[in-house]
Amino acid sequence: MKKLLIFCSLFFFSTAFFAQPKMLEEQVNKIEPKVIEWRHDLHQYAELSNREFKTAKKVEAHLRQLGLEVKTQIAHTGVVGILKGAKPGPTVALRADMDALPVTERVNLPYASKERDTYLGQEVGVMHACGHDTHVAMLMGVAEILTSMKNELEGNVVFIFQPAEEGAPPGEEGGAELMIKEGLMNDIKADVIFGLHINSLLEVGKIRYKPGGTLAAADQFYITVKGKQTHGSQPWAGVDPIVVAAQIINGLQTIISRQTELTKEAAVISVGKIQGGVRNNIIPESCEMIGTIRTLDTTMQRIIHDKIRLTATKIAESAGAEAEVNIITGYPVTFNDIELTRTMLPTIYRTAGEENVLLSPAVTGAEDFSFFAREVPGLFLFLGGRPASIDMFDAAPHHTPDFYVDDSGMNLGMRTLLNLTLDYMKMNKGMKP
Repeated sequence: MKKLLIFCSLFFFSTAFFAQPKMLEEQVNKIEPKVIEWRHDLHQYAELSNREFKTAKKVEAHLRQLGLEVKTQIAHTGVVGILKGAKPGPTVALRADMDALPVTERVNLPYASKERDTYLGQEVGVMHACGHDTHVAMLMGVAEILTSMKNELEGNVVFIFQPAEEGAPPGEEGGAELMIKEGLMNDIKADVIFGLHINSLLEVGKIRYKPGGTLAAADQFYITVKGKQTHGSQPWAGVDPIVVAAQIINGLQTIISRQTELTKEAAVISVGKIQGGVRNNIIPESCEMIGTIRTLDTTMQRIIHDKIRLTATKIAESAGAEAEVNIITGYPVTFNDIELTRTMLPTIYRTAGEENVLLSPAVTGAEDFSFFAREVPGLFLFLGGRPASIDMFDAAPHHTPDFYVDDSGMNLGMRTLLNLTLDYMKMNKGMKP
């Protein structure tokens, strides 16, 4: 009963006093055409990870025009704008990612990308095939609206425009991890961070959320199986690393299906590449495979890593071969702070309508927002981008040439970021910045 009273009082407080919802809605509607124009421009001139030079310049120019304190060239191309409110209160960080993907666009749009670049030595098309252009445009709009409210703000807002969410090119560092390594979170001293990701399968007007682990940790593994080369007609004279590799692949799958508590959280092991040998009648000396590990729980992550090493080495030993296992830790679990999620849920309900807010299952995709959420309490949401006229089963998934999200989804995205910011400030007003 006590928890219910607290929840109800928070909901009433947010509805009655927070953020003048009608006024905010009018401001969002007013700026929406400009945000759509920004989005179309960003989409048409998409740029790859760590190469977001034009995008960064556009963001920088906008933030400087608003009169914000601006920091540039963070983690190569990152841009940060700092808005200092007139009244004491917390510091809220809002994050948008800027990079596109090496994908050639197939969608028939007047603002479709025709950009080309080089990726891994190959000429490729460049497309915002994950919706990061909408994230940037929305945050530019939110920055403009909040700046107009500077004299009423009870705290500070930091607008983080982050490069290389899709991962830095080989041999380079980048993304949220590098921003933190360079000291960004120490400099801005944020109390909380909010972010959202538009989704091509979720209908416009809806929001998905999940407390706790919402997106998976993404790690890579490399396994080299060393056997003994021999003629293909005499396998008994050597040790076949390709057969051993096949047995290891099957063994890795039993880690998930028979040794992992999947009722606790989801987990995935996938082999993405296997390579060995040069011709049909030579059993090679070695075989290599690479793959991905997705986990949503840090304890399960550690156990699965250990089991991969054990499974690969012991299967190899049983065949007289040797397996070398190298696991590289990538993005951590994107963790929505439990208390922050509970506290801000009334705000999300009020903004989207409770019937449009969906409790989501965990997603085995990964996000480097996770690095920010390890530094301060974070909340990461999914925003609908699929028009109601398109059936979910006909909507193209992310990272594909036919990926499409509708401009109309950005209105709710802006209102959500604005209300989260202002409501959090109101709940923590007077906090020393």
